[in-house]
Amino acid sequence: MITALDLSASGLAAQRVRLTAIANNLANMSTLLNEQGEPEPYRPRFVIFQADERMGSALGAAGVRVSSVEVADVEPRYKYEPGHPYAIQEGPWQGYVAYPNINMMGEFTDALEATRAYEANLGLMEVAKDLAQQTLRLLV
Repeated sequence: MITALDLSASGLAAQRVRLTAIANNLANMSTLLNEQGEPEPYRPRFVIFQADERMGSALGAAGVRVSSVEVADVEPRYKYEPGHPYAIQEGPWQGYVAYPNINMMGEFTDALEATRAYEANLGLMEVAKDLAQQTLRLLV
């Protein structure tokens, strides 16, 4: 019973990190500056999951953990705006502004999937809790 709760809790934590990365991507769709204040568009983040064998069960079930949060290596989306203060001043992209290349519909789809996985783990925790309560009622 506790193993089922541990497995679900690991899924909840992993999906929370994934939802945070998605929210950051959506919040920074218009961010043109990096942390140092230099013109560099935000690059989307994505989460890599990995099986966590430490909290597995005798039947082969395993938990999940966040292996890493990676930065996508995508080309920025260029828009011609020669009067913009962050327009590129020289080179082949002169007069263009580099915007983050974030697919809003893809991010919303990922958020929906992560939310459903989160809800499934919550449902499993409820079932495990109910089973534990029924077991205790039978024993008492």
